[in-house]
Formats: sequence, structure tokens, C-alpha cells
Amino acid sequence: MGFDRSQSATYLAGQLARVFSRSLQKRAASLGFSPGQFPVLLELWQEDGLTQKQLLDKLEVEQATLANTLSRMERDGLIARTPHPSDKRAQIITLTELGRSLETSAVDAAAEADSALFSGFRSFERELMMEYMRLIIGNSRKA
Repeated sequence: MGFDRSQSATYLAGQLARVFSRSLQKRAASLGFSPGQFPVLLELWQEDGLTQKQLLDKLEVEQATLANTLSRMERDGLIARTPHPSDKRAQIITLTELGRSLETSAVDAAAEADSALFSGFRSFERELMMEYMRLIIGNSRKA
């Protein structure tokens, strides 16, 4: 009896993550950001001027992953880093004008990606799926 990937929630979740990322990538590339940068942009659009530690706490990613993402975002002109006024080890991360200007189009691109992937779902099915995903994410934080 072999492993049946179609019955593995972990395998299927990985596949879902890939297809959602690909769907956003198709739309994001022309706008100048990548799916990996989108969570950082969302946080900074909500509250600009965070430290890397604050972003780490909000995004729940590895420090090295965030450091690389921020370096690419700085290279691409989406963010700027300035010294923290009272903590010499920290930097304040702020959106550039380019980073701020992407908000509407990037959020629209993400909504289009969602809509494409939920094509054929009735609204209650989509809401139920979203609720199940939130429950699983909540459970993972307890485990």
C-alpha cells in the first residue's frame, strides 16, 4: 500500500500554495513585485515604518527568508531602510513612492488570482473553503 497524495492534506496544501503563488505571479510580474514580496507589502501598506523584527513577528517567516526578500525589495526600489533613531542594531523599513503606488493594482491582482482559482465555486463554498483554511492555519499555530 503506497502513499496516496490525493489523501494527504499536507501534500494538497503544498499544491494549493504553488497554484495560488503561480496565479499571483502571472499578474504581479508586470506590476514589478513577486508573490513572496506581497505579504511584506500588505503589512507596510497597513503600517509603514516597521522594523525587520516587527515584520518577522507579523509574517511568521524565517529571518533569512525575510532578509533576502527585503534586500530584493530594496534593490527593486519598493522599500527603503533607514537607521532606527534609538536602536543602533535596527532599521526602519518604509515604502518608497513606487512601493506605495502599487497598493491598488497589487490588491486587485491578488483578487483576480483568487477569483480565477475559485472559478466554479458558489459563494458559500468559497467562504467555507476560506474558513477551513483559517482553521487549519490556526491549528498549525497551536501545534
